[in-house]
Amino acid sequence: MKKSMHKPRSRQPIHRLGAIVIGMTMTLLSASSNATTLTDIFQVADQMNQAALRSQTKIDSLNEETRKLLNEYKTVLKEIEGLRVYNRQLEKQIGNQEREMSELSASIDKVTVIERQITPLMLRMIDGLEQFVNLDMPFLLKERSERIERLREMMDRADVAVSEKFSQVLRAYQIENEYGRTMETYGDTIEIAGTERKVDILKVGRVALVYQTPDGGESGMYNKNSKAYEPIGDDYQASVRQGIRMARQQATQDMFSIPVHGAEAAQ
Repeated sequence: MKKSMHKPRSRQPIHRLGAIVIGMTMTLLSASSNATTLTDIFQVADQMNQAALRSQTKIDSLNEETRKLLNEYKTVLKEIEGLRVYNRQLEKQIGNQEREMSELSASIDKVTVIERQITPLMLRMIDGLEQFVNLDMPFLLKERSERIERLREMMDRADVAVSEKFSQVLRAYQIENEYGRTMETYGDTIEIAGTERKVDILKVGRVALVYQTPDGGESGMYNKNSKAYEPIGDDYQASVRQGIRMARQQATQDMFSIPVHGAEAAQ
């Protein structure tokens, strides 16, 4: 009876230990499987985060590039608008210049016509000036004759503009006109009663042309009627000498007496 009761008790603990080992093994296997799955999940999540970060970086870069391109586009638009305004202004200027060129071309055509007409006019003016000098009182004859000769030489020159030629002719007329308002003196050799003598000439406008010898001993005047120098009385000696000193600015301006021919009676 005792042997039969001990045999069943020795088998029961062996079955329980096997069950415990099997349970623990299954638990360990289940835990290992769960751990592997979480690691994979974390790795995939990390890869997705890194990919998202790279995508965001690309998006930020594209946004910055787009912003720069937009700014450049706006700048180009402003430049284009500025060029349009500038081109419109240039078109106005070109239009004005074309009108001015047209007017200048018409003026040049007119100048050509005037030039053909003014050259004969200047030649006639020089001839008239020479005739006037020959008929005028014989003062500064050398200077006045040389001026007329220079005008004739200038008219033959091709390197002198027509405007300059005309200006010089007018200047010669102005000088002749000024002679009628000035008083001056100069030394000259004149013929008196068939004899050449060195004298001091005093010109008072075109009113009188008188002379006096350097020693002051003889004075005279130019007679327009006889076209010759004639002596005058001693009463004018001091007055003529004073006039010569005034013309030389050796004396203050004052009144002085000189003989003057009266106007000829009309025939």
